Amino acid sequence: MPRLVLFGVIIVAAVIIYAVIDCIMSRADEVRSISKVSWLFTIILIPVLGALLWFLFGRPSGGSNGGSGPREPRRPSAPDDDPEFLRNLEIRRRQEQKEAELRAREAELRAKEGRGTQNDDDKPGT
Repeated sequence: MPRLVLFGVIIVAAVIIYAVIDCIMSRADEVRSISKVSWLFTIILIPVLGALLWFLFGRPSGGSNGGSGPREPRRPSAPDDDPEFLRNLEIRRRQEQKEAELRAREAELRAKEGRGTQNDDDKPGT
């Protein structure tokens, strides 16, 4: 019998701790019925009943948007998932490509100018 009581106490304590953590981790604008702070006091001051009430009436619903209107769009978790990052990367790549082409053209023009002056010097005088 004492083992059963100890097991029950552990289960009740785990439920209360889970309810407190769940209440703290939930967003304040998604909490139902009363305010988040009031739910914390209820769970702590009336442990078993407060935790049960939290799960029944206070916890945000498990729907896709929590039942409280539209949510913010999910932010990308990696840079290659972010469309703006990819767009900036593509713009940067194009700019670097244009700069490389411009440098190549400038080098080509310098080479032509250099050959043109050498040819003028090599011509016999009249």
